[in-house]
Amino acid sequence: MFSKIWTKKYTESYSNNIKKLRKVLDEADAVVIGAGSGLSTSAGLTYGAERFEKYFSDFIEKYNIPDMYSGGFYPYETLEEYWAWWSRHIYYNRYVDVPKPVYEHLLNLVKNKDYFVITTNVDHCFQRSGFDKERLFYMQGDYGLWQCSEPCHQQTYDNEEQVKEMVKKQKNLKIPSELVPYCPVCQKPMTMNLRCDNTFVQDEGWYKAKNRYDNFINKHKNSKIVYLELGVGANTPVWIKYPFWKMTMNNPKATYVCINYGESIAPDEIKEQSICIDDDIGKVIDKLQN
Repeated sequence: MFSKIWTKKYTESYSNNIKKLRKVLDEADAVVIGAGSGLSTSAGLTYGAERFEKYFSDFIEKYNIPDMYSGGFYPYETLEEYWAWWSRHIYYNRYVDVPKPVYEHLLNLVKNKDYFVITTNVDHCFQRSGFDKERLFYMQGDYGLWQCSEPCHQQTYDNEEQVKEMVKKQKNLKIPSELVPYCPVCQKPMTMNLRCDNTFVQDEGWYKAKNRYDNFINKHKNSKIVYLELGVGANTPVWIKYPFWKMTMNNPKATYVCINYGESIAPDEIKEQSICIDDDIGKVIDKLQN
């Protein structure tokens, strides 16, 4: 559908792009935020380096795990060890305060607009930062939810209380056996509600959120709308990036915005409707506010 990718350099009219973005946001009838992992990285939820070493030094020492993402796929020998890892991973990425106020500042930009959020992030930062939960579609799951590993039924379960208990009582890279979660229906082990294969559970809440998002898109498909893409990489472009490009191309009143450090791109077909900014998302949001 799209031809050769066009990339706008960071050094080209950076300040002008900030002014243009502020103007289109001010004049927009609606804003759709499409968020990827780069947004949470900008907010300080990094999966490697100092933060990883701070919370997982024992796992690094035993298994030489390079980062949090890789640790989620490690073949741990027991469920007690598996949940020692995952309870810590969930706790520090879902239940502690977000290190930087990037999400709160983003909310300040759109709170007086008709907005909706679609995100592949699973850390729940939007809702934790005050975004209306009725305007959020977490399409890839949520660290705060478990599901049956089978799965024998299409339901998810809140895990906050159990996760905090696991973190509190784990020793020697293991949780007590009595804390290992099992499905209340079939007694198979529970697992994370994350989209990594065809066992991902799309529960009633998931479908309701998808319907609200679809209705919002249909309502504004011919409006003066901004598709604000933040930190979406090239790994899964079919969920946010490609649909945003297509919807922009089909609506001459739409503006596509891509803010991404090192990956700020748009296709030639929508070049005149696009604003690409190659910089840290938090810094750009601060400039827009000031």
